[in-house]
Amino acid sequence: MNAGAVLVVPAYETGRGGGHLTRCMALVNGLRTLDRDSWLFLPASADADGLFDAMRFDKNRLIGESGLSNIHWECIILDRFQTPPEELARWTQLAPVIGIDEGGPSRDSFDFLIDILPGCHRISPNIADPSLLPLPKKPCSKNGMSAVPFKVLISFGQEDAAGLGSAVSFAVAEVLVAYDSDAEITLLQKANNNEQITDNNDSSPVFNILETIPNLCEHLHEYDLVITHYGLTAFEALYTGVPVLLVSPGAYHEKLAQRVGFFSLGIGKTAAKKIKRLLFHRGEINRPFIHKLKNRCTALALKYNLDHAPRRSLAELINGIAPNVSRNCPVCGTALHGSALAHCAARFPERTYRRCTCCGIMSMNRINPPPIEYAKEYFFEQYQQQYGKTYLEDFPHLKEMGKRRLAVIKKMGTRDWGLGTGESDSDNAANSNAPPLLDIGCAYGPFLAAAQEEGFFPRGIDPAEDAIRYVTQTLGIPATQGFFPDPQSLVPSPQSLYSVVTLWYVIEHFRDCIPVLAEIQKLLKPGGVLAFATPSFSGISGRASLKRFLERSPADHWTIWSPAACLKALKMAGFTVKKTVNSGHHPERFPLLGTFARNRKSPLYGLFLAISRIFSLGDTFEVYAVRD
Repeated sequence: MNAGAVLVVPAYETGRGGGHLTRCMALVNGLRTLDRDSWLFLPASADADGLFDAMRFDKNRLIGESGLSNIHWECIILDRFQTPPEELARWTQLAPVIGIDEGGPSRDSFDFLIDILPGCHRISPNIADPSLLPLPKKPCSKNGMSAVPFKVLISFGQEDAAGLGSAVSFAVAEVLVAYDSDAEITLLQKANNNEQITDNNDSSPVFNILETIPNLCEHLHEYDLVITHYGLTAFEALYTGVPVLLVSPGAYHEKLAQRVGFFSLGIGKTAAKKIKRLLFHRGEINRPFIHKLKNRCTALALKYNLDHAPRRSLAELINGIAPNVSRNCPVCGTALHGSALAHCAARFPERTYRRCTCCGIMSMNRINPPPIEYAKEYFFEQYQQQYGKTYLEDFPHLKEMGKRRLAVIKKMGTRDWGLGTGESDSDNAANSNAPPLLDIGCAYGPFLAAAQEEGFFPRGIDPAEDAIRYVTQTLGIPATQGFFPDPQSLVPSPQSLYSVVTLWYVIEHFRDCIPVLAEIQKLLKPGGVLAFATPSFSGISGRASLKRFLERSPADHWTIWSPAACLKALKMAGFTVKKTVNSGHHPERFPLLGTFARNRKSPLYGLFLAISRIFSLGDTFEVYAVRD
């Protein structure tokens, strides 16, 4: 699959329990099964010997601080619970960083976020899917509770700093002793916590104590009830179809439990005592309550995609990731760190958008490359799906649009161009002194054809082989196949430098605009014109819902501009904007009443169109600038 190695960093500090470390070990094991080079970062001071054996983890896949610089990392997975900003800054210097169930102050600064467990986060993740838990084969669900004995599993993590495991166990055991009830209780608790399990009245508790159950999730279906706190075990119980009851160690866990919809007894040891009256009734297991709890858990399993076997594992997801992340603004070059990195515009399953606080341009980082190729299908099938006709069928309209744009360009031209500003100058195109024009991303050449008729000496460049063949053979205009700014792909200007360089809905397709703008500046004469059109995030669609606007943005639009941001960005690149034309007006996209403006004859259509033009609310815009 991907050549680069994956580094997995768990929460290993005292007080974090063993869930994060266990999940990270399972992830590394899963990636290795898929033949992916993967490593677990763990300092020598971390105490995890017991888990290594339980997880069957190869200690040769451990790596410390000294070994990090010796490997090229494709990405870094942080399962750190709450990552400090200074730690995240250090990891981002090595590779793109993906956070799993991140809940710290740095959440918004992660390149990508995967939430396996639902949280109370203001910032949405790129991917949210509890079925990414390391789940076994789906067990056969029980038709009812086992008759004898009623089996209860109590687990509050490896450390259980709040002492809930012993509190819950004794609360249940007290009822068992009093009523001689036939139930079997198992408490999972780390060996060094055993001092918590001795009752003041009886040194022999009536429940089993185990330090660990290897591959616990594979054995949960053997129990009739699981008592735990919000975390991995609770969701694993949902998957296995076992009723789960929660007791929270603190307010945060309780908030999470309530938000997801678990039945929780509340916070702390006091809440644990409530289990007596819920679990037992008149000396017997309260089976009606268990039945209601099971129905509730079944509904939660359905809600969180845990009612069936997982379609993919976390390891399979990570193995299929080839992140493309820019650490600097792709337009002005400002380092995206500190305040610039701290604010994310939107997140979606395949991408993350950030806005540069210096120039204001929005840029996209992707988990995987965009699934788009600039071939013939791009201009026919895909173009037709969006506009109702193929690119060549739309050629006359695009050509007329090009003439309108050329009229603006001609007014900005210098006297040595030798062009009029109104009548056609097609005869001038044969003149070697005609102003040379380069159209980047020329496609099938409607703008080139218009430029030739208007007296320019046009040249084109485009990556689509079929389009270049049409331009050169059908239109008879020089053009070359390639990706700008590759110097081998450029058609030389007949006058060493160009008078005009244009990019119509092309600039947003460049991953890095800095070398593009720098090369354009080299190609243009002093005072030469740079003109382009691009979508605007400050139009009515972006103002109505920026998130929805970005979600609908094509997968290959790496940058999203606005007229205001363009003014500043081009100035930093050595251009002065002389004119912007707001375009792409859509009255039907106005919030609330826009649905009543779909008919052009509607009074609201005319009103909203006027408002859109007056306040520059078009979803696209054209910019005309000159080289400084």
